[in-house]
Amino acid sequence: MVCQMIERADTPTLDSFVRKAVSEKVDLVATDVAGGYRKLKDRGYKHEAIAHMNKEYVRGQVHTNNIESFWSELKRGVVGTYHNVSKDYLPMYLAEFSFRHNNRKNPDIFERIVAGC
Repeated sequence: MVCQMIERADTPTLDSFVRKAVSEKVDLVATDVAGGYRKLKDRGYKHEAIAHMNKEYVRGQVHTNNIESFWSELKRGVVGTYHNVSKDYLPMYLAEFSFRHNNRKNPDIFERIVAGC
């Protein structure tokens, strides 16, 4: 998973982020129905959206559970551990929680962290 601070959640910003972070070879890009993702199909991605406002949370393989889990972990970390995060340091917090999320099933995560020192 890739996480990055962005200034706006508009179509040009989200479209640019997805094109940089997601290979066109992926089988599926699943998002919510935010308008910023509306051009993904035009860009060659197989895109499906989940409409939480219609009480839709899963449709076959289409869901946003992974990213929602990440945001939950990040929010718990900010509120429960760090208590406050400034805009200047937000990219570092995002990198930390992205690493944690991407390695959540790695039984050797401690060794991997120590090896990077």
